[in-house]
Amino acid sequence: MYKERFLNFLKYEKRFSAHTLSAYAKEIDGLSHFVISEDIKFEEVDYKLLRQYFSILKEEGKEAVSVNRSISAIKSYYKFLQREGIVLQNPARLIKALKIPKKLPTIVEKDKIVVLLNQMEYAAGNFEEKRDYIVMELLFGTGIRLSELLKIKEKDVDIFSKKILIFGKRNKERFVPVHSTLLTELKSYLEKKEDQNFENKTEYLIVTKEGKPAYAKLIYRIVKNHLSMITSQNKRSPHILRHSFATTLLDSGADLNAIKELLGHAGLAATQIYTHNSAERLKSIYKQAHPKA
Repeated sequence: MYKERFLNFLKYEKRFSAHTLSAYAKEIDGLSHFVISEDIKFEEVDYKLLRQYFSILKEEGKEAVSVNRSISAIKSYYKFLQREGIVLQNPARLIKALKIPKKLPTIVEKDKIVVLLNQMEYAAGNFEEKRDYIVMELLFGTGIRLSELLKIKEKDVDIFSKKILIFGKRNKERFVPVHSTLLTELKSYLEKKEDQNFENKTEYLIVTKEGKPAYAKLIYRIVKNHLSMITSQNKRSPHILRHSFATTLLDSGADLNAIKELLGHAGLAATQIYTHNSAERLKSIYKQAHPKA
């Protein structure tokens, strides 16, 4: 009962996404099962028991990032319960997040992506091929998130002003510019989409071959299949194209604040990771190119 109230709070007041709600529910269920196995009432959970629980997660092989996500979810849950008067104090309040070594965003070199996109543009004959090309172009050409891509409707594409309305996290709106090549291809895609005469018509921009709104696994499959043609790295997700977009702009001298706005970051700290990525790339180029490096 408490969990459902909390999830409704996150959904309607915090406006969290369905994916985030599912993640929170999973973390709460995990803790609930542990508490039951320890034969303790949920209201009696204390700081020591929580520390034991998170330690077990780590011992079971969970990455520090995953454990920290669990800590954050449980902290929020208890904060809600305390606010509602269900518990007197938040036993997770003093739990500290695990230290995480900084990892630079994984990217694919822009030259490889450009070659791939040119090949896809040339080979795009049928509707599915054109759609796959548009998916790749949108992700690399605008830096939008997968969830944002799935939310784009045809009416959000402003052909005249060369921009697309994007609904980001918590439905925060922003416009992203569209370059001329992508704009032309979007027009062509929309024409092909109309020609399909789908029985299941939808207002969403990206659709399945049956005309239904696209879903996350489909986009993952499209991106993974095409990136596998140009890179052997393990990470080949839609987010890689977002990282590649940001790094490409930074390498080309774009202002960090402008990149922040394009990516839809709430603060500059999230965008600054790309400065480290760019610095590391420069070091690598220097070592390869300079005779005394």
